[in-house]
Amino acid sequence: MATHVMIFPWLAFGHMLPFLKLSLKLAANGIKVSFVSTPRNIQRLPSIPCDLSHNIKLVEIILPKVDGLPENCEATIDIQQNETQYLKKAYDNLQTPFEKLLENDTPDVVLIDFSPYWVPEIAAKYGVSTGFFSVYTASTLAYMGPPDELRWGHRRKTPEAFTVAPDWFTFRSLVAHRPDYAPTMLRNLHIPDESGKSSGQRISTIVEASQFVVIRSCKEFEGEYINLLEKLYKKPVIPIGILPPERETKNVVDSNWSNTFKWLDTKKPKSVLFVGFGSEYKMSIKQVHELAYGLVLSGLDFIWVLRKPKGVDDVDLLPANFEASVSGRGVVCLGWAPQMEILAHPSIGGCLFHSGWGSIIESLGFGHVLILMPMVADQGLCAKLLVEKGLGYEVPRNEDGSFTRDMVARSVKMAMESQEGEGIREKASQMSSLFSDQNVHEDYISLFVSYLQRFKRNIKST
Repeated sequence: MATHVMIFPWLAFGHMLPFLKLSLKLAANGIKVSFVSTPRNIQRLPSIPCDLSHNIKLVEIILPKVDGLPENCEATIDIQQNETQYLKKAYDNLQTPFEKLLENDTPDVVLIDFSPYWVPEIAAKYGVSTGFFSVYTASTLAYMGPPDELRWGHRRKTPEAFTVAPDWFTFRSLVAHRPDYAPTMLRNLHIPDESGKSSGQRISTIVEASQFVVIRSCKEFEGEYINLLEKLYKKPVIPIGILPPERETKNVVDSNWSNTFKWLDTKKPKSVLFVGFGSEYKMSIKQVHELAYGLVLSGLDFIWVLRKPKGVDDVDLLPANFEASVSGRGVVCLGWAPQMEILAHPSIGGCLFHSGWGSIIESLGFGHVLILMPMVADQGLCAKLLVEKGLGYEVPRNEDGSFTRDMVARSVKMAMESQEGEGIREKASQMSSLFSDQNVHEDYISLFVSYLQRFKRNIKST
């Protein structure tokens, strides 16, 4: 009988999509997968390929209503950042319906995200093992620390302690937060929110109760952090590769995008800057304007995929005369864009973005130089890892975390054009051979599948 894995991600598309990607890889290797999420999220996921549908079942679980969480909001993309704590509270109220799912179709293993600390105890009642699948880098998890530190924070009690690499690192590292973001990291890790739990308490419970840990990474990129993490967690830490996107050539049907690609065709190779901050982060109108002025000052050609801040009219979104000042060298897209097709175009040379791990994987797959402007969560840690490895340049910030147009302009020109940035451009170009190598990362998946099958046999024999 095929190994059955239940997959239960946190309610953010930066988590659900990698969990789905892993689900597809497991299904392609003969593993039976039950992917659990809420109805609205399941509707918004990419469709399952027909040849894998017999091995993947999308399982709906109804998200309970809680005070503070707006109606029909089932993912972080639907809410403001301060409302995430209420989404966690609703998520924690899934314990009873989740137990019914386990009872009705008991899997061999449940793979969970950082948030549902209550799953391992429920799973154990049915003889089901739990694995923690983290979409964060090994360096981010290692920076956050071992389980006892995650739970109590005894060794880092002040924001200043989060601005340097922790003392449990056994090698030199730049991975740490900016001073302006350190208080947020301290609060998120160690101070319970409206859900009654802190992120540190959630992760520590899950790590301690899980039989193994799975990470979206590879030893070729951050082997030293993977080895350290295994020592900190005192249990198997299994890299599954970076889950690189499939390289597909698609015809862009929309006439607006046809015109944009024709425009890209007129540009020199590696000369155009891609600008995008993802669908999750809601940039303020002040930040949008300062970034716009920075792009004007840079003089570079660019494509900017811009998410409109809530409550802002189109007419106020960009500075007055902005479009006229960048006419012929700048394209602004509101909403969805064929990002992979844009990144694949030979005229794209660099990416100015939030340093999210998923976007890093996509960009380095094409060897683009990275200009880093981390905003929230683990993005600052990812940015420092890339700087440490000589693959990107982080835009300087003011003490309060704000940035100026001059900082933006100087950073993109340095990374894209200057002799000073030549080493970064060269290293980023070389890294594409690892980040685009499907075979390397398929091998990691095969090793994980073998691990799951051995794990199932060992459980049944005990």
